[in-house]
Parts: sequence; structure tokens; C-alpha cells
Amino acid sequence: MAGNSDPLSPRAKLAVTAGKAVAAASRAAGRGSGSVIGGRVALKLDPDLLGRLAQNLDVVLVSATNGKTTTTRLIAEALRAAGPVVSNALGANMPAGITSALAGGTESKFGVIEVDEKYLAGVARDTSPKCIALLNLSRDQLDRAAETRMLAENWREGLAGSKAVVVANCDDPLVVWAASSSPNVVWVAAGQMWKDDAWSCPSCGGVMQRPGDDWFCGECGFRRPTPSWALSGDHVLDPHGSAWPIHLQLPGRANKANAASSAAVAAVFGVPPQVALERMYQVQAVAGRYDVVQFQNRDLRLLLAKNPAGWLETFSLIDPPPTPVILSVNARGADGTDTSWLWDVDYTRLTGHPIFVIGDRKLDLAVRLEVANQHFQVCENLDQAVQQAPPGRIEVIANYTAFQDLRRRVGN
Repeated sequence: MAGNSDPLSPRAKLAVTAGKAVAAASRAAGRGSGSVIGGRVALKLDPDLLGRLAQNLDVVLVSATNGKTTTTRLIAEALRAAGPVVSNALGANMPAGITSALAGGTESKFGVIEVDEKYLAGVARDTSPKCIALLNLSRDQLDRAAETRMLAENWREGLAGSKAVVVANCDDPLVVWAASSSPNVVWVAAGQMWKDDAWSCPSCGGVMQRPGDDWFCGECGFRRPTPSWALSGDHVLDPHGSAWPIHLQLPGRANKANAASSAAVAAVFGVPPQVALERMYQVQAVAGRYDVVQFQNRDLRLLLAKNPAGWLETFSLIDPPPTPVILSVNARGADGTDTSWLWDVDYTRLTGHPIFVIGDRKLDLAVRLEVANQHFQVCENLDQAVQQAPPGRIEVIANYTAFQDLRRRVGN
């Protein structure tokens, strides 16, 4: 249980006040939410502020390459059944953004925090979490992020001996290897559609064997642990073998997997699966993802996909051909400037869809689609792509900054 509220030190209070003032000034100037700059200022004034703000909260950290924003949102909804929650719901997931979010929730019982993969070990050290959810690790932002095996090693070292209950996906060998250093792990069979980052054993480098849904290393014996929770079709199986139906407004298998992991986290805090899953139904969209918006008298569904694993999952949930698809790719700082990942995505899954290509790196994407033998048109912008698309709802898939550009354009 979280303890009684210790008043923050004068220095910490000053840091929080200054951070909020800077954030408000940033918003007034039209420069976004201000959470990151506000958090940076606050941490400059009190470098220990993140730990101080977390000390009276039961903290859950969520980290992964894909699905962490949505899972953070689902866990937050589930835990509201047990008390007030503060969360960085808009995805500012590095220490400054996290500090800013926690500063706004002094009366809360739970802190549900999404953490960038590179910062997980440090944030876990500062916040003493009760629970850490690890969903997957796959290649992403190749110019910025460490190679996935190095990230897994960073997690493994950072979580060794952690007192937190680690809720981890047993279908991702990298996550299993990272979590295995923790003394208290709850394994969830959440599935793994993208397997191209886990063909070699993270423990010894040997070749992974993958019979059916199982996996093991034929050389060192590293293998898939037995899960206590599992995603099974449209149900979550709990440790007692009971099957609980998943009813979500969010589409696709990946979100059912996120719900399964979220139910396992909620159970750590005493929220039963039925209650947790019922509350998750409230979530309609997450920071604009999955929203259906009206634009130029057309219905557009906005889908975010940032890396090969994310694109693969997204292709599985779009409406069947001949539904038109608009693809938008940028390569700005927040996306990673290296677009070589486009060659890892199987674009033949779009065969039969009329495709329209926009974004800063539309020509990179056009070359990739040409090689994949897809029919597409390169357009100048969203307006032109929508005008040229045949009738029906349009699926719009974009990477990170391209997605933000689209939301601004459609007024979402």
C-alpha cells in the first residue's frame, strides 16, 4: 500500500511549481503540451524529484517496442477500480515527461507509467515500482536505439534483483531473457507475430527452434517458460484456468494481447480479471490511434505503425481489399532518420488495395512498394490522396511524426 503523503521538500515544491509554469508558457506559445520542457526544468531544480513524486504511489512501469502507450492506458483504466490513477497518457515516456505527469497527480494511489525502452532501468531505479510490464522487443529507430539484444541486456542488468513483480510476455525470447534475472516474474502468453528479431538465442547465440507456438534453443536449453496467464482467441485465461471474455473497442489481435498483459498486471494489485477487462472496454482510442475521423466527406481510420512489427500487426486489422489505404512515412528525429526498416516490412500483404503514398519520405516508400510489386500513387499531401482514393472508408497508416501531421490536418 502507498504510505501517507509526506509533504514534498521546499526544493521539490519549487521544482514542481517552476515546471508547471514553464509547461503552461509552452502551451500558451502553441508549442505542444509543455510536459517535456516542464519536466526538464523541474529535474534541473531537483534531480531527485522523480523519486520523490513516486514515493507515495504504487507504481507500474510499462515498456516495449510496440503497444506500450495502449497497454499503459488499459492498465490505468483497470486500476481505477481500486483508486485514483496518475499516468503519462500522452506518451511522453522519458524521465522529463514522466516527472511532469507525476507532478500532476499528488492525490493519486497508483502511477501507471509508460517508459521508453532505453530509460527503463533508470526509471525503475528512481521509482521503486511494484510492477513492471514487458511486452516485446523488436528493431526500431535503427539510428538511435541499441540493437535489440543490447536493449534486452540493459533490461536484464537493470532489473536483476528488482523487488517488482515483472509481468512479461513468454512468447518473446528477448523479453524472457531480460526478465529472467528478476526473482518474481509472472509469465503471460501474449503471442508474437513478428519473429525476425528472435531467430538466435539471446543467451548463447545458438539457433532458436520454433515448433508451433513453442520456442527453445537447441544448444543451451534456454526455453519458453510456462505461462500462468494466456491470450486464447477472444479470452484471457487466468492462473486458475478460468476464461474471461475480452470486449474491446480497440481493434486487432495485438490489442487483445495488450489486454491480457493488462489483466495480469491488474491482478497484482488485487483487481479481478472480470472487473479489469470490463473497465478496459471504456478505451475507444489512444492519443488518436484507431480514431475514425471525417475529412472531406470521407471516413478515415487513423492507424499508427512505427516499425516492422507494428506494420505487420496493423496490416492484420485493416478492412479487406479493395479498401483504399494511405501510407505516410517521415524520418524526422522522433521517427529515427534511417528508413532502411521499410525493407523489413512485407508490403505484399497490401495486394489488392489501392495504395496512396504521402509523407516526407514518400519516395523511399515508393521504391519499396515498387519492389513489392504493389499498385500505388504518390501524392503531394493527404488532401490529394483522399480526393484520388476510390469510395469507401480509407485506412490511413502512418509512422510517428507523420501521424501527428495527419492529426493536425484532420483537426483531431
